[in-house]
Amino acid sequence: MPDLAQYLWIAWLVLAVVFVIVELITLEFTFLMLATGTLIGGLGVNLLGGPWWLQVLAAAVVSALLLFTIRPLLLRLLHRSSRAVPTNVDALTGMGARVTAAFVDGDGTVKLDNGETWTARASATGGAPAVGSRVIVQSVRGAIVEVAPEERSDAHG
Repeated sequence: MPDLAQYLWIAWLVLAVVFVIVELITLEFTFLMLATGTLIGGLGVNLLGGPWWLQVLAAAVVSALLLFTIRPLLLRLLHRSSRAVPTNVDALTGMGARVTAAFVDGDGTVKLDNGETWTARASATGGAPAVGSRVIVQSVRGAIVEVAPEERSDAHG
């Protein structure tokens, strides 16, 4: 009967490939650290002729060291370079709009700068803006945007 320990290097390679595939799906650097620990610890000790239990121990130690030292640094570096960009409804707050239908009982219609038409409610502080005037979206309440008159930056009004 053949000694299966001589084929353990194949198991280390297969495990590393599986970890890399899972990493490509998750993109959190966890399985990348496990794959690296598998290659350096497990396969490395195997190639140096170490027993199976030492291979497993080395793979676990190297993986743990990478998970708790290198992974946090990589995540910090990744998240530092990307700032949060509001999308969908979150992106509407602060957007300009033009009033397209008169406000009656506090509700009217505006066309946002992105081309969407929304039911709008005049903010309590701004009063009811006239048709054709510019407004700014203050908040989104379900399917209604709350708007306030756009403040002019020049002194001429």
